[in-house]
Amino acid sequence: MRLDLDGRVVLVTGAARGIGRAVAVALAESGATVAVHCRKERPEVKEMVRSLGRGARIFPADFSRPGTATTLFKQVIEHYGRLDVLINNAGVAIESPTELSDSEWMDNWQATLQVNLTATAELCRAAIPHFKDQGGGRIINIASRAAFRGDTVEYLAYAASKGGVVALTRSLARGYGKQNIKAFVVAPGFVRTDMAQSFFDRYGEALALDDIALPRLTEPKDLAPLIVFLSGGYADHATGGTFDVNAGSYVR
Repeated sequence: MRLDLDGRVVLVTGAARGIGRAVAVALAESGATVAVHCRKERPEVKEMVRSLGRGARIFPADFSRPGTATTLFKQVIEHYGRLDVLINNAGVAIESPTELSDSEWMDNWQATLQVNLTATAELCRAAIPHFKDQGGGRIINIASRAAFRGDTVEYLAYAASKGGVVALTRSLARGYGKQNIKAFVVAPGFVRTDMAQSFFDRYGEALALDDIALPRLTEPKDLAPLIVFLSGGYADHATGGTFDVNAGSYVR
């Protein structure tokens, strides 16, 4: 089945690299116009956006600053006049041992929740009235297996933030389904990205490989087809559901 997203406008946060970049490329290949969010506008991001074509454009925004996500959403609507799919992928994973000072640990906690959960909630909140007005829309939030099985103690904030994303998404799906607004969770395990590199540097890649059922680590390209599928409306009656993509490392 060819996934046809011609005419759809999709916002992908954290699209400069990793999962977000792979998703942006796959969406464009399926015909979508992609609004590419990144923290800073860099030459390599500009080149990637040029290669997407179909009216793709960069929208830089630093989600560590409260309110920035809402401003980003308004900019996307002002430029395109509509949005059909919101994909909240941007995230941080800050290593924060419990032995840190109170102030440093709390700073890391707040920074993680601001980017991973609060900015996601801001964008979802901004999308709801827009989707209502245009007769529907889809939200796809990227969580993590850590939301369900936990993470190491150095990443308590990361796991907690992703658990919040799951609860947020389920609430949106239940609360706005009658307005034709669908919401989904995609929960990856370890994915070979720059963000995962700090874990590999600390614990070694072999530990991650030993934890999965498949012979290789998940790549960003392994998530992209599922996210395009959800974006196209091919699984709307799974609204509120979580799709695990973790190479069999956590099976519910």
